[in-house]
Parts: sequence; C-alpha cells; structure tokens
Amino acid sequence: MIEVPEIPKVESLELPARETALIVVDMQNDFAHPQGTLFVPDAPQSVPAIRLLLERARQAGVRVVYTQDWHREDDPEFQIWPRHAVAGTWGAEILEDLRPEPGDLIVQKVRYDAFYGTPLDHYLHLWGVKHVVVTGTVANICVLHTAGSAALRWYRVVLPEDATSALTPFDLQAALRQITFLYQGKVTRAAGVRFV
Repeated sequence: MIEVPEIPKVESLELPARETALIVVDMQNDFAHPQGTLFVPDAPQSVPAIRLLLERARQAGVRVVYTQDWHREDDPEFQIWPRHAVAGTWGAEILEDLRPEPGDLIVQKVRYDAFYGTPLDHYLHLWGVKHVVVTGTVANICVLHTAGSAALRWYRVVLPEDATSALTPFDLQAALRQITFLYQGKVTRAAGVRFV
C-alpha cells in the first residue's frame, strides 16, 4: 500500500487583480457534458466553483483565458484517445454554462499543455500577469501540464481543487501532489480566492 503524502492547502488567499489571470482548461462538451466523447463524470460538479471564480475575476478586472482542446480529423492523438474535440464540432465547444464573454482570450491547443504552440505566454506577458489560477479538466492531464508549464515560466500557480475535475480521485490527488511539491503551487478552494 502506498500512502499519498499530505497535500498542503491554504484556506484563503488574495491575488493582485492586475497581475492575475484565470485559466479555464478544456471545459468543453466532449469532456464536461454527459453526452461528450470523453466525459469526465466529476466535471459538472466543478462548474459552480468555476462560475464563482469567473464572476469574481470579471468584477475585479482579472484577465480570463479559456483553453480548448482543438484537433484535426487526422490528429495522431486519436491513437491514444478516442476521437474528441474536433475543430468546429459540438464536442469542441465550451460548455454553455461557462461560455466566454467578449474580451476573454480563447486559446486553441493541439496538445495537453496550453502553452505549447500557442500565444498564451505572449499575452500573459503583455498583460503583466504573474499569477495564474488554473481550473478545469482533466486534472492530471491538461490542467497539470498547463500548470506545470506556467510554473516553469515562473508564473505563480494557484489551483482551486473544487474547480478542477479528474477521471478518478487518484488522478486528482496525483495532480495536486505535483502542483504543490514540484511546482510550489498553492491549492485552495474557489471560495477562498480573492482578487484585490
């Protein structure tokens, strides 16, 4: 039996609104809607927490970024996973309950990491962002790779665990362990995040 090390968590934290971006990772129909191709059963439970963060972010003037998994019909990733998030299809669309607003940045990505081959880092630098709040699905895949890539670029990472979902509880704990231990990120809950 392997014991999971205790995950350090903070009850609340304040982030400077002008230096923070909220990143909503892959909350698309194929992952977060029950009829989606790669539906994550816990994803719908994270929607209220993500909505709370979106409301707080927009009220405070925090930059909001959505990522979309975005594949061509012949994407080699379909040798690993079933066909999903094909560009322009219903499955690739962001959930209606979390739809972007004018001014939000939408980053279409071809791999797990939202920084890989996209202009995300460019825009975060232009905006003067130093902190990223990463939410969405899937915790140990696209969320983890995006959070890790942010940390490797010296952004300070915050992950509200109730605004994040995974295929299994183990996968969520594995992601939280990596984010707190390896990347020195902070884990909290959505209600504990304040933008000032």
